[in-house]
Amino acid sequence: MAQFKPLKPATILVVEDELLVQQDLAQWLREQGLDVLTADNADQAIILMDCYPEIAFLLTDIKMPGSMDGIRLAHYVAERWPPIKIIVLSALFKTRLSELPQKSLFIPKPYEPEALWGAISSSGPDA
Repeated sequence: MAQFKPLKPATILVVEDELLVQQDLAQWLREQGLDVLTADNADQAIILMDCYPEIAFLLTDIKMPGSMDGIRLAHYVAERWPPIKIIVLSALFKTRLSELPQKSLFIPKPYEPEALWGAISSSGPDA
């Protein structure tokens, strides 16, 4: 994959229950210079967010196991940690964009790396 214009150092949390997708996305984000944490579900994500206050971005899938889906997680994060930038990714998006938290972004899967990097860089620390 291509190398994109770097951001200032930032930590991003990837919440994805499909291990290969999670690992591939995390590796690509690390190659772009970001610090990456991963979680398999919303419950793990919330624990990580409590432990790592430096998290600047949340990338979450919608459909996943656990106590809440990605949309509920996005709302929870938006209320509890308002500065965190939220990007929701999904191949099976069957809800209205208005159901996402204000200022969050949606990117359909499969996504182009350019689209994802554009979303990250437009809402990142350098934006």
